[in-house]
Amino acid sequence: MFEQSLRFPLLHALGRTVSECLTGWMRAIMGVLGGLALSSVALAGDVSRAQFFSPTLGYDYPYTIYLPDAYDPQASAPYPVVYLLHGSFGNEFDWATKGNLPQTADRLIEAGHLPPTVFVMPGSRSWWVDGHNEAARSAFFNDLLPHIEATYHVGTTREQRGVAGLSAGGYGAVNFALERPELFAAAAALSPASYIPAPPKNSSAHRHPAFLNAQGEFDQALWEQLNYTAHLESYRLRVTPRPEAEQGDTPPVPFYISAGRRDIYDAEFHARQLRQAIERIQPGDVRLDLYPGGHTWRVWRASLPAALNFMFQSVDATPAVLPDSQAE
Repeated sequence: MFEQSLRFPLLHALGRTVSECLTGWMRAIMGVLGGLALSSVALAGDVSRAQFFSPTLGYDYPYTIYLPDAYDPQASAPYPVVYLLHGSFGNEFDWATKGNLPQTADRLIEAGHLPPTVFVMPGSRSWWVDGHNEAARSAFFNDLLPHIEATYHVGTTREQRGVAGLSAGGYGAVNFALERPELFAAAAALSPASYIPAPPKNSSAHRHPAFLNAQGEFDQALWEQLNYTAHLESYRLRVTPRPEAEQGDTPPVPFYISAGRRDIYDAEFHARQLRQAIERIQPGDVRLDLYPGGHTWRVWRASLPAALNFMFQSVDATPAVLPDSQAE
């Protein structure tokens, strides 16, 4: 009797304690699930692939596009647009699938570091040059830009446009901004393959069709003709302030440059050379960041947020606004 009278109160108390614990745990779990449900409401841009016929190329020009959350083609103000160029032998999917561009853009926009922005990630068979295999440079300026501006609600002025790229895409971004500074408010080059006087022997430039002549040999003359050093003097003349009586000055393009310290192509050395060359023209308007790592996506993913934050100090950060009839 004593054992039973003791056991039952103990069991009752124990059962009540277990029940209370389970209830507490369930509340905690429901709280976590509720938090997850709320976090799923976070901004998420739309990523899709598209293409159009390019008269310059004579075939379809592919690209991947990121449209920010709640993108509205009827917004009263156009969205800023950034063109992201892939690397050697890359494609239009790389920035989205390997570079985490959608996640990075979502996070920066949600945090208020970037305005809602359209990102265009074009595909090219060349190094973003008019090379031996494809007129990639001409197709970019003559076909892609007009197509994007006619198809999407993006800015058509310099102030609302930026260009960036990695490796060979960094090479292209540097060349585009130097050659056409009236088109871009800022540029970023991540581990740019802007090698001078020639690419290192292990660079894919030596086997890329863009730089192979009819004999299948690397065309050093074409490399020198197309590299950034060929654009520096004309760029300097265009962005150097002139007397007030003269009109048509083009502002310098702020440059962000980054590289990994263990890059197998010695990108750090070449990035430093690039920075020095541009800083001679526009002191204080070039930033160089160095990261631990090599010529890899880990470095490019790490430097992308800093690159975009730098660019949007110059790219128009006025967010697109809904028409009055749709505003809350």
